[in-house]
Amino acid sequence: MSSINDAQAARFLQQAGLASTDEEIASVRSLGYAGWIQAEIAKSSGISGWDWLDSQGYGNVYNTANYYDNDYPGSYMIWSQLMTAPDPMRKRAALALSEILVVSLAGLDFSWRSHGIARYWDILVTHAFGNFRDLLEAITLNPAMGYYLNTKGNLKENAATGRQPDENYAREVMQLFTVGLNLLNSDGTLKLDTNGKAQETYTASDVSNLARVFTGYDVDRSQNVDTVIAQTGGGTRTIPNTSYVRLPMKLTASNHSTLEVQFLGTTIPAGTPGAAALKIALDRLFNHPNTAPFICKQLIQRLVTSNPSAAYVGRVAAVFADNGSGVRGDLAFVFAAILLDDEARNSAGLTAPEFGKLREPMLRLVQWVRTFKVTSTSGAWKIGDLSSPGSALGQSPLRAPSVFNFFRPGYVPPSTVAPPATGLSAGKVAPEFQIVNETSVGGYLNYMMTVIDSGLNSGDIKASYATELTLVLNPSALVQRLNLLLAGGQLSGATVTVIVNALLGVTVTASSSATVKRNRVCAAVLMVMASVEYLVQK
Repeated sequence: MSSINDAQAARFLQQAGLASTDEEIASVRSLGYAGWIQAEIAKSSGISGWDWLDSQGYGNVYNTANYYDNDYPGSYMIWSQLMTAPDPMRKRAALALSEILVVSLAGLDFSWRSHGIARYWDILVTHAFGNFRDLLEAITLNPAMGYYLNTKGNLKENAATGRQPDENYAREVMQLFTVGLNLLNSDGTLKLDTNGKAQETYTASDVSNLARVFTGYDVDRSQNVDTVIAQTGGGTRTIPNTSYVRLPMKLTASNHSTLEVQFLGTTIPAGTPGAAALKIALDRLFNHPNTAPFICKQLIQRLVTSNPSAAYVGRVAAVFADNGSGVRGDLAFVFAAILLDDEARNSAGLTAPEFGKLREPMLRLVQWVRTFKVTSTSGAWKIGDLSSPGSALGQSPLRAPSVFNFFRPGYVPPSTVAPPATGLSAGKVAPEFQIVNETSVGGYLNYMMTVIDSGLNSGDIKASYATELTLVLNPSALVQRLNLLLAGGQLSGATVTVIVNALLGVTVTASSSATVKRNRVCAAVLMVMASVEYLVQK
C-alpha cells in the first residue's frame, strides 16, 4: 500500500494542480509524488487557447458582435483552459508564471486583443516546463507584451528631436521579470553592503541603455489580409486578420538603435545588429545571479507558501542554476523541486502558523468546477471578467490591474506586526491579502453562494453533486468528503463540528424533495469554502 494517504495526496494536488478529485488522489497514491509530476510533464496540453477561440467562432471578422474589438472572448478562453485542461499541473504552472510575467487584458486595446492574450497564454503553457531563457525571449517578442509595455513601435533615439527609446519594457524586464530591485544572495535574502544596507540591482543608466536593445520591433503583418467592414451608422473600417497578434514581432533595422549599450556590467558594442544585441541582453538577464532566487521565491509563493525559508528558496534556486545535467533555467525541474521539497511535503507546515498561503479567489472557482466535475453544457464556458470585488471574485485570470500583478510578493497587511509574546517572526508577507477587504470578503461569499447552487451562465455551467447527494443523509460523511477534496483534510475538528451541526439544523430525510437535499449539499460546500482553514491553504 502507498505510504501517501488521501489527505497528503489532496494537499499535494492543491499545490501542484487545480483540484484534488477522487481520481487524481488515487493517481498520486499509485504513482507517488515524483511519478505523478513526471506523468504530468509528459501529458498533451489539449487544445490551445488560440485554437479554442477559433473553434468557438471568435476569429470571424464578419460576426456582428465585432469580436475583434472585444476582450470578453479572452475571458471565456482562459476560464475554459483552466476548467477543462487535461494537464492541470502545466496550466497551474502557466498561471503562476502569468502572475510574474504579467500581460493583462485590462491593459490591451488593439484589434483581436482576445486572440492576442490567447497567444500570450499559449506561450506560457508551451514554455512552462521548458527553459526560462526561451520563455524570456518568447514573451519579449510577443505582440501582446509589445503593446502592453511599449516595445511595439519603439523607435531609436533621434538627436534632432530629442526623442529617446521608450524605457518601459527595459525597466520591467529587470524589476519584475528577472533580477528584481535589490541584489540577492542565492537563497533570496538581501545581499547587504558593508553598512548593512540593501544594494540596488540596477540604475537609471542601466534602464536607459537597455532600452536601446528593445528598439526597432513592431508587429509582423506579412501574413495579413485586411477586411473592409461596413460600420453601423455609415462608413467602413479596415480590420487586419488575426495573424499579426500571433507572429513574433519583427525587427526593422533602420529603427533600431546602434549606440553602445552598457548595463549590469555588460557591454553591447555600438553597431551590434538588433537580433545579436537582444541575445546578449537576454543572456545577461537570464544568467544574472539574482534571477534564480528572484523568480523561484515567487513561484514558491504562488504554489506553496508565502514565506518560504531561505533554505527552501536556496534549494530551488540551485535547481534553476543547474538541473543536475548542467542546464540552467529548466522550469520542469524547478517546479518539481518546489513541489517535492521537504518544506512543502512534511507535516510540520500543517500546524506552523507562518506556513501556507491564502487561496486566490480565481483558483477557488476553478477548484469548485474541477472538484465537482462541472461542465459547460454548451461548451462555451461563458465566464466573463470576475474582477469586481463587490459582485464577483475580486480577481480574474489574465486581468491583473497592472504589470505589478494583483498583489505584490512583498505585501505586508497593515496592522499585522506580531507582538513579541506570540513568538511569531517579524517581516512576514501575505501577498494575496492585498486584494482582501470588507467588500471582497462579502462579495466572494455572496457570489459563491449563488454559483454553488445555480451555477454560471444561466445554468449552462452547473454542478450536479451526484456523489455528494449519496451522502446527504449523513452530514458527517458529507463534510468529511468535502474536507478532503476541497481543503485537503485541513479543517479542524471544531470547524467540522460547526458545519455538521449547522447542516443538522435543517431536517433532511430520504423522502425529502430533491431541492431540499441539494440545498443541504450546497450549504455544506459553501460553509467549507467560507471557512478560514479552507481559505488559508497549508
